[in-house]
Amino acid sequence: MLLFFAIQENTQAQSFRSLDKSPMDVAYLPDNFAHDREDGQKALMKVVYSQPQKKGRKVFGGLVNYDKVWRTGANEATEIKIFQDLMIGGKKVKAGTYSLFTIPTTKDWTIILNSDLDYWGAYSYKESNDVLRVQAPSKESSNEVEAFSIRLEDLGNNKAVMRLAWDTTIVEIPITY
Repeated sequence: MLLFFAIQENTQAQSFRSLDKSPMDVAYLPDNFAHDREDGQKALMKVVYSQPQKKGRKVFGGLVNYDKVWRTGANEATEIKIFQDLMIGGKKVKAGTYSLFTIPTTKDWTIILNSDLDYWGAYSYKESNDVLRVQAPSKESSNEVEAFSIRLEDLGNNKAVMRLAWDTTIVEIPITY
């Protein structure tokens, strides 16, 4: 009986990590997708990523290097789950789960889907495992985005766009399904 109380006290004394400085977020296509929809519609795509914060820092060309592979977020590599075959940037992608990497430049970004999964950052990135590479132009926004964000927007007529935004930079990648 004494052992039970010792284990119980030890369990209650456990500490938990503090909140992550770059919290995780999820983007769905269609946006604001509900898992248990009454209409039976299923998600086409889900993106799980961490949101680094600007915190007054220079983001692109500073915190994130130009012309180098970036994990496209913070912490673990960003992951995209595609539930049906579709086109990203005009190229066919089979249903499956992929890591999302990007190579930012001042004018455009290389968008990369890679078959390697479940690792931290881009340190283990292998170009030989890329399943998609497309170019997408970057543009300046007059609105500053404090936390890196990804949004998937259904445009209708089997077209959508994935927007990546941070600081005053926005990149839009066309999707058709």
